[in-house]
Order: sequence, then C-alpha cells, then structure tokens
Amino acid sequence: MTLITSRQNPKVKLIRSLGSRKGRTSQELFLVEGIRHVGEAVDCGAELEFVLYAPDLLSSEFAYQLISQLELVNVPVFGTTPEAFSDLAGKENPQGIMAVVHQNLKPLNQFNPSNLAIGVALESPQDPGNLGTILRTVDGAGVDALILIDGGTDIFHPTAVRASMGAFFWKPVVKTSLVEFRSWAGIHGFQLIGSSANGSLDYRSIKTSGPFILLLGSEQKGLSAQALELCDQVVRLPMRGKTTSLNLSVAAGILIYELVRGQE
Repeated sequence: MTLITSRQNPKVKLIRSLGSRKGRTSQELFLVEGIRHVGEAVDCGAELEFVLYAPDLLSSEFAYQLISQLELVNVPVFGTTPEAFSDLAGKENPQGIMAVVHQNLKPLNQFNPSNLAIGVALESPQDPGNLGTILRTVDGAGVDALILIDGGTDIFHPTAVRASMGAFFWKPVVKTSLVEFRSWAGIHGFQLIGSSANGSLDYRSIKTSGPFILLLGSEQKGLSAQALELCDQVVRLPMRGKTTSLNLSVAAGILIYELVRGQE
C-alpha cells in the first residue's frame, strides 16, 4: 500500500479539484465519499480512477473487504493519515474511505418506450440536495431514468451524490436540451405531464396512457413557457395552508408515487 501524506501529491490535488464544477467537468470525474456510496459504486461496476482510505479511521470489516476486492481487480488503492483524509473529506466525522469515479451520463437517444416506460425530467434544477433526493425517489419508485434539461446544478456535486444515497449508480441520468427533448419525446410518442401551481388538473386526476414523463421545473421559476407548451397535461398540488408551494423534492416525491401507483 502506498501512503499519501503530502498536500502536493497529485492524487490529493486531483481530489481537491473535484470540489469545483469546473474541475469535475474538465476531468469527467467526481468524488464519492463514505462506505455505502463507495460500495454501491463497486457493486454496480462503476469505473473507478482510484480509492483513498485512512486505515486509522476505517473500522468497518465490509470496507476492508471492498479494498481487498478492488486491489484484486487492479483498482489503485492508496492509504493516508487521518489528518490528511479529514482535510479532504466533505463532511465531519468521515468514515475513512473515498473514491474518484468516472462520470457516466447517458445519451438521450439511447432511450425509447421499450426501455423507458416512466421517466422524470427536470428543467434547470438549482439545488443539488433536491436533485440528489429526487434521484433517490426515482430509484425507490421504480422510475426508469432521470432526464436533466437545459443545465441547472451539477448532478456530480458532492451534495447531490450524497443525497442520492447510492441511487446515482443504479439509475441512468441523461443531460439534454429542451429542443432535443422535444424532438425525442415527439418521435417516440411520450405523454408529457407537467407540474405547475397554475395547473388545470388536481394531481389525483392524472390520466396516463402508454409511456410518459413527469416534467418538473426549477425551484424558483417552475417550468418555462416553452416546456409548458410541450405538456399534454399540467397538474397542480392543492395548497390548503398559507404557503404557496412545496419544496421541489417533496412535490416530486408525491407526484412520482402517484403516477407510478396509477400504472400498477
């Protein structure tokens, strides 16, 4: 095992660079931290650049089994001191293991009604915690894919990765433009169901036929006028109190499970 202690080590510099979107984008890598998340990456066959761990912080037998498993398949594994690891970790009381992983976004043209019966699309989401939480819900509800339209926050942001609770490694994520999405959805005949505070239908009145996609807008602005024009139905969540809207991930969870229930 190679022990890394210097802040000038190239591996340390690489991990630090992945704290920024620019660094993640330019190198097409992202950071996964914690025993569960690294384990999910290994289980799903994600391409790992290398793994860093602190022996003095790592008390999990499962984590040591992971390390042995990675070494057997020639994934580079490096040790470091508790101090050096804590300096790199994104949260307090780190578990002592992190992995640098290759990004794996899917192209939109890889999907059609034969492998995507239910999808969720987000137009320019802004909060990485919401994004990761929605991906976790997509996985939990059995939705086939998450589609990100016209930018927004980075799906590889550490907060999004943590909030996904490993779902990132099991559910495909697509990045596309609204123009490409419109053409693709039209070619394949997807029913598009939008959500808006001004929607004409109560969400419990959703009627679906065939493959469909739930389309959600950003936290601040909701769906753009161009996206709303694409929708076959636009639904609303009833607000009975003083507040006028729900958190995006909460609203998404309600709508996703209602739509999936309607298909059962």
